[in-house]
Amino acid sequence: MSTPTDEHAPGVWLTQEAYDRLKAELDSLVAGRPAMSAEINARREEGDLKENGGYHAAKDEQGKQEARIRQLIDLLRKATVGQPPTKVTHAATGTVITVKFAGDDDTEKFLLGSREIAGTTGLSVYSPESALGAAIMGAKPGATVTYQAPNGRNISVEVVGIEPFVP
Repeated sequence: MSTPTDEHAPGVWLTQEAYDRLKAELDSLVAGRPAMSAEINARREEGDLKENGGYHAAKDEQGKQEARIRQLIDLLRKATVGQPPTKVTHAATGTVITVKFAGDDDTEKFLLGSREIAGTTGLSVYSPESALGAAIMGAKPGATVTYQAPNGRNISVEVVGIEPFVP
């Protein structure tokens, strides 16, 4: 973990609060593994597995929990934790970006970072891996970039401003 004060390299940036919250969630899920295994074993004892809805539900829940554990481990391993950059010249993780979509006079302001901190910022959060996030990474104010939306449409957006994120 580091606490850079200049612009971050591409990756996942998290506040210390978000990192701690995700670490606690991971610890809780890992600690719950024995209870989940016991639940599956108890359901298995109920009889015929083909028609045992409780067993299948428990197995599905175990699969979801294991997927979340893998996601959290990967996220926390890649995370840069600490203060957002204090000096910004271009779009990078941990910066607040103001954009204007082509054909629209309104602007949109969002944090470029992990969606895992979305509820703690008061801002919309776009991941650097999202279509918009990837397109604007490294862009400077005044730049216009085009990206392909999930529906296949090309969308142009102008980077109006970039500022440090203040938690």
